[in-house]
Amino acid sequence: MSRNPGLPSLALTPLTRRRFAAAAGAVGAAGLAPLALGSCSSGSPAVSYADAVQSTWHRQSAAVASGRPLFEELVRCATLAPSSHNTQCWKFAIQEHCISILPDLSRRCPAVDPDDHHLFVSLGCAAENLVQAALAHGLRAEPSWDTGGAMGDALRVQLEPSRANPSELYAAMFDRQCTRADFNGQPLPNDELKLLERAGTGTGVQLLILSEKTATEKMLEYIVNANTRQIEDPAFVAELKHWIRFGDAEAIRSGDGLFSRASGNPTVPRWLGEMLFARFFTPARENDKYARQVRSSAGIAMFVSEKNDKAHWIEAGRCYERFALQATAQGIRNAMLNQPVEVASVRPGLARAFALGDRRPDLVVRFGRAPEMPRSLRRPVQAVLA
Repeated sequence: MSRNPGLPSLALTPLTRRRFAAAAGAVGAAGLAPLALGSCSSGSPAVSYADAVQSTWHRQSAAVASGRPLFEELVRCATLAPSSHNTQCWKFAIQEHCISILPDLSRRCPAVDPDDHHLFVSLGCAAENLVQAALAHGLRAEPSWDTGGAMGDALRVQLEPSRANPSELYAAMFDRQCTRADFNGQPLPNDELKLLERAGTGTGVQLLILSEKTATEKMLEYIVNANTRQIEDPAFVAELKHWIRFGDAEAIRSGDGLFSRASGNPTVPRWLGEMLFARFFTPARENDKYARQVRSSAGIAMFVSEKNDKAHWIEAGRCYERFALQATAQGIRNAMLNQPVEVASVRPGLARAFALGDRRPDLVVRFGRAPEMPRSLRRPVQAVLA
């Protein structure tokens, strides 16, 4: 998935109110009407953004009994997983004793994710949420990648009765977010790092934690290199802008994408947001931001797969989601910095620099402690059922 999935993919350089007012003034000087800062919304939605967040991220106060309502609640929990650019690139088919997770190729991002690697990582994230939610509701879930089914390639999650056992990972599911902000710069104790490493390791997937300055600065070099190449690519920029939701009403209406306020930016009408995006989204500004964010982090986690195929990409997604849920349970934030694994010309150098051999670097994630940021939304369950 892209650098801040869920979520949340790309954190734009935050505009302070002063910088925003200056930019709005510049727009006015160009011949457009001046804008009052307090009126820069994209309309008045019938539902407030706070209500939409509550509807999306609530935890059921009582257990859902069984049957179709229970399976739909498991699907809802699965959709709380992060995805590339928050595209929610999945469909769910509810069957007897099984929920199939299908790739929704209409929501793929060919510029940032030409081989659909992040798309299948996102399916793995959704599957891990489903596994944790099923256990909390008295079901044991066993995901398996099936390439020969009647519905085509699918991640099939078989469900069997079990003893209800809500875990701290399930509880964390409703608070997890990719936090696109500076962290507090404090290191984490070894016992917390070990919990994160255990949660993020899986079958054929290893989690490497970089906490020494030499290693994180080396990673920053690759982040800056790849980020510069992406921002200089018009197709990447156009695709990213397509998925940004600049205002509350736009975000509520779509239920997906990268919400401007979740990156620390003001909400504005789309026409103005696109103008400000063109002015402020530059390699220099973004690279400065990423340098600051890396240096404020407790460390960087890199997820690495033994094989470069869809089954391992899915497993990497499951590992990342367990890592993210475990981090949330410990009060630790995280955010993606995936540029060096997204740019094909940079990825081999990254693998050599960290002695990965033939293994594929799947995800690069910074982590540390920080305040909560505004949350993203999800589409309703009925919109993602196949």
